[in-house]
Amino acid sequence: MVRASIKDIARRVGVSHSTVSRALRDSPSISTATRLKVQQIAVEMGYSPSAIARGLVTRRTHTVGVVVTSLTDPFHSRVVEGIEMLAQDQGYGVLLTTSHEDHKRERAAVEMLSSKRVDGIIVAASRIGGLYLSLLKKLQVPIVLINSHQTGEYIYSVSTDDQLGSYSATRYLLGMGHSRIGYLGSRRGGHTDKGRLAGYRRALGEAGISSDEQLVSMGDGRVPGGREAMAKLLALPVPPTAVFCYNDLTAIGALQAVIQAGKKVPWDVSIVGFDGLDEAEYVIPPLTTMEQPRLQMGRIAMQMILDALAGRKSPARLVLQPNLIERASCRRLP
Repeated sequence: MVRASIKDIARRVGVSHSTVSRALRDSPSISTATRLKVQQIAVEMGYSPSAIARGLVTRRTHTVGVVVTSLTDPFHSRVVEGIEMLAQDQGYGVLLTTSHEDHKRERAAVEMLSSKRVDGIIVAASRIGGLYLSLLKKLQVPIVLINSHQTGEYIYSVSTDDQLGSYSATRYLLGMGHSRIGYLGSRRGGHTDKGRLAGYRRALGEAGISSDEQLVSMGDGRVPGGREAMAKLLALPVPPTAVFCYNDLTAIGALQAVIQAGKKVPWDVSIVGFDGLDEAEYVIPPLTTMEQPRLQMGRIAMQMILDALAGRKSPARLVLQPNLIERASCRRLP
């Protein structure tokens, strides 16, 4: 079957091909009646524009590249879903690749996507940070960083307020009568971990409680690391009565460590996570957590790319507020 062309549609409607081309792009210079007629005939004739031909004219491929640390990280699944929802609505495809938390692999992934002529790139939990400043001079495409931040032309970012989230979580535990509160961090967390540790310390300081470094234990942001970090706190002569965790995976590991030690959550230890993963709702007991608006973060990142490509002004950086979800992993002390 021969595919219909713009010339075929023009002959059928009785207008010029430039009129057909503008009508198919919804140009306001074409009357509504003509635009609708052209579009109806195009559908009837099975017209399908060639993405390659369109790209040669517009220098756009209508694809965006997305780099995540790992496909197995449940945090990123909802972020990518938000990106894809808006991308598909706007006629864009998504190319997904991973960095495995390695700055060299992240840079290689970004350069590979650029070689595919993507129109923009979104990077979740960037590890290379300031190196983008030099890289962008070569790539010349807009880049959005999720939960990372750098300033510079073509660079945008959307993130959650880490310090506010950890401050609020620690204040929540203080309000439930806890004063000996631990922090389970992540050695891999970079600036994110620093922000969450700072918020934890700030809340304790405002409550007149000195930060005890014995109560700060580092994992790796995953379940086994959280389990090991919590076991160290449980081995202290005076363990904490509550812990705030770097993320939900760490919190799930902490919950496992408490059970393995023959203790109970929340009766012996109250636990608060960070992220709002779906999995946090289904552990026993269900996990109290500071929820990041992951779906919204993905949509905002994609909108930043679209705005940059259309020449619309967009904030270079957006910081969103996390939301406390109360479940059964915390209790008020008598």
